[in-house]
Amino acid sequence: MSHLDEIRNKIHLDVFTVRNTEDTRYPGTYTGYDDSWDFNKFRNNFKIQIIRRESREIEFDMLGVDTPFANAFRRILISEVPTMAIEEVFLYNNTSVIQDEVLCHRLGLLPINIDPRLFEMKGEGEAVDAKNTLQFKLKMRCKRNKKAPADTTNPEEIYTNSKVYTRHVEWEPLGNQREWLKGGVKFCHDDILINVLRPGQEIDMTMHAVKGIGSDHAKFSPVATATYRLLPEIQLLKEFRGSAAEKLKSCFSPGVIEIENGVAVVKNARLDSGSREVLRHPELAEGVKLLKLRDHFIFTIESTGAVDPLELLREAVKVLKGKCEVYRKELDVLTT
Repeated sequence: MSHLDEIRNKIHLDVFTVRNTEDTRYPGTYTGYDDSWDFNKFRNNFKIQIIRRESREIEFDMLGVDTPFANAFRRILISEVPTMAIEEVFLYNNTSVIQDEVLCHRLGLLPINIDPRLFEMKGEGEAVDAKNTLQFKLKMRCKRNKKAPADTTNPEEIYTNSKVYTRHVEWEPLGNQREWLKGGVKFCHDDILINVLRPGQEIDMTMHAVKGIGSDHAKFSPVATATYRLLPEIQLLKEFRGSAAEKLKSCFSPGVIEIENGVAVVKNARLDSGSREVLRHPELAEGVKLLKLRDHFIFTIESTGAVDPLELLREAVKVLKGKCEVYRKELDVLTT
């Protein structure tokens, strides 16, 4: 690869600086390069490769796009893919140590294991019904356990109902919800601690969960994290053997550099964290070049548990497609 191609396609990591961070691949910037946008070229270069998929986390590569496109996708995942969350709390009694408003805020952040696509957005002033609201009830009172061992100091043995968990919240179907929500509705985890009670303390409330998006409130965000990073590239400009090879290996994350037949080789640059530790050692720095591919993004999506991460990926694509359609219609208006 020529020096010019490296400037165009890669980011260079130095000891204290990062070079070539700005994308300069625009029409007219470089002689002999056709950087005009072309749909067929974009379609051929754009790829999504799923690397790892788990029940609540997915890692995939997005290739052939610029940073604004990737960042738009990340922001949509965080703030524009809808979920269900507790919006209204009707608090009848709360004698616990947690103040009413703090307890209500805590309840709103509990992830609910339900497909939000089954529900409609509840408009302002709109009546509660089976298609726009989920209803929950929580009523607990702490008492002293008369059968507790005399020598115990464990609060969970001394008291009954001393800890309030999400498993204690009961779903109350509205209308015909029991018919089309046959699996029932519960929270993503049944062991999330909501409150701690002591004898005589009680909480009694009804909760309404509605559909919303993260840009309205963070409790509606479907992801715990949605991040991306550029694919690292490590070039060894000379051969490292013996103690130099061992030292080089120790400068990178485990699995990045391995020693084969006494020679250090790049085994898996993807695992590199970008620490640049190797550049602190002059005897190593002169033989190593650290780069990142400008149009190769490694995405990681961690779901809160409400929606499968692969479905979040699909829903984000739909949202982005809808935004493009709105923009296209506006352009049609301007050109007519």
